[in-house]
Amino acid sequence: MAPIIKRKNAITIKEKERKQEEADLIVCPSCKGFLIKSDVVENKYVCYKCGSYFRVRTFNRIKMAADAKSFTPWFEELEFKNPLDFPEYEKKIFVAREKTGLLEGVTVGEARIYGIPVALGVCDARFLMGSMGHIVGEKIALAVEEATKRRLPVILFCCSGGARMQEGIISLMQMEKTAAALKRHSDAGLLYLPVLTDPTTGGVTASFAMLGDIILAEPGALIGFAGPRVIEQTIGQKLPEGFQRAEFQLEHGFVDAIVERTSLKKTLYNILKIHAAQEGFANFTPGTETVFTPSERMKERSVKSRELSAWEKVRAVRNTGRLSAMDYISQIFDSFFELHGDRCHRDDPAVVGGIALLDGQPVTVIGIQKGKDLKDCIRHNYGMPSPEGYRKALRLMKQAEKFHRPIITFVNTSGAFCGMEAEEGGQGEAIARNLFEMSGLKVPILCLMIGEGGSGGALGLAVGNEVWMMENATYSILSPEGFASILWKDKKRAKEAAEVMKITAQDLHQLHVVEKIIPEFGGADEQSLYDISRFLKCHMRTFLETYHAMSGEELAEHRYQRFRRF
Repeated sequence: MAPIIKRKNAITIKEKERKQEEADLIVCPSCKGFLIKSDVVENKYVCYKCGSYFRVRTFNRIKMAADAKSFTPWFEELEFKNPLDFPEYEKKIFVAREKTGLLEGVTVGEARIYGIPVALGVCDARFLMGSMGHIVGEKIALAVEEATKRRLPVILFCCSGGARMQEGIISLMQMEKTAAALKRHSDAGLLYLPVLTDPTTGGVTASFAMLGDIILAEPGALIGFAGPRVIEQTIGQKLPEGFQRAEFQLEHGFVDAIVERTSLKKTLYNILKIHAAQEGFANFTPGTETVFTPSERMKERSVKSRELSAWEKVRAVRNTGRLSAMDYISQIFDSFFELHGDRCHRDDPAVVGGIALLDGQPVTVIGIQKGKDLKDCIRHNYGMPSPEGYRKALRLMKQAEKFHRPIITFVNTSGAFCGMEAEEGGQGEAIARNLFEMSGLKVPILCLMIGEGGSGGALGLAVGNEVWMMENATYSILSPEGFASILWKDKKRAKEAAEVMKITAQDLHQLHVVEKIIPEFGGADEQSLYDISRFLKCHMRTFLETYHAMSGEELAEHRYQRFRRF
């Protein structure tokens, strides 16, 4: 009998192991592969086979985003009502509460992210698809009001199927209520940062989800007002692959960045750190000015380099090997975080911009990027901004004004894009709007002409308290070729035109169009990047110290008088 008992025990143990293995396996809803649950959890609920994202429960989300044991919930015991006396609604709420362990579709409270206090909210799709009823709207509004009182940034993980049908028009009213609370929070100069997760649709998208100063999204998240099924049934067409996904929204200008879940907490921290001094430039403390001394090698290069003619400078700045806006931005500033989109139509790759630190001082940095090779030039449209680019720049500048951040622009463009679609998008209006708004911004603006400064396309990012110019850069009413064609009906006289147009840094310094000439130490190339960047950083500090004592009104008046004298 002993062998039989042994065999039975072996079968029992094997069966238990098999059942345990099955319990530890989950199926990826995207690739349908079997996954080990513990490995998925360790991978932040991302499929390690196909990379697709699982939806995350509220308290798992809080664990991933906030410091351990730092979350304190707010407004948990709000009274439930059935405003339309909708049949079976109370039962649905009871079932959802039993199933999820949550009282409603959103959880709000205070937390810390690497020590920085925030008001944190998390929507949960398991609770009636995260739909927005009166308690969801009330909790978000109350949390934003509390954050405004305590001067806390708000981070809200959005996930919703939209308005809650059982509450009808009362659900619709939550859109305005949450938007109004966020307007007051914004008027107080505070940061709001929504993170859009899968799915973010309907009335939530048309209210608090899309009102952030900076909007982040998780990869592949469905984001849109009308859901894809509704759209297909309405228009009778099959939607293209990727339509309304996070990547689509980034390309179309509605999302600032798509952030992988594994780096999300660090990204949130970096953004919070830049905004930690909420008063920005108002709290700027002048330091000891650093005296810039070029390296011996750069001194030798400067001596050996000869003075270029105006036409030679035109050709030099068109060289794709010339240093670009992003070259300087990456060398001069710390913690640069690029922001995308005009929030209207598109993200224009010709204009790059974001937030950064200059020796600890938060700044907004914007540049026109030309590209380094053919493929890169095509991607950036050869540095010719479209209307969406100017509108993106203006959005970032208005954001800088809200947070009292100085603005630094790097301009290098042959001119604004003149294609048919640019005209259809209102190219002239976009440039004019920038001139109009930049003239009155109540923060210091420093504009750097680092290559070509082509006509109004350049001026649209060059309305500054000061304008500096690289020693071999050009800044002109239009290209020498265009000038020669219009005045002399002969494009071949471009070289002659360049000499009479007064387009060089030296000419424009004499005309008081620019305040400072930036040395290139033999040429604005990779060899001189370090020294040019050190020179700029040193003089940028001096610029900030010079304008630190001015009020917002004085800064705008100074800028007005600068252009008024021409």
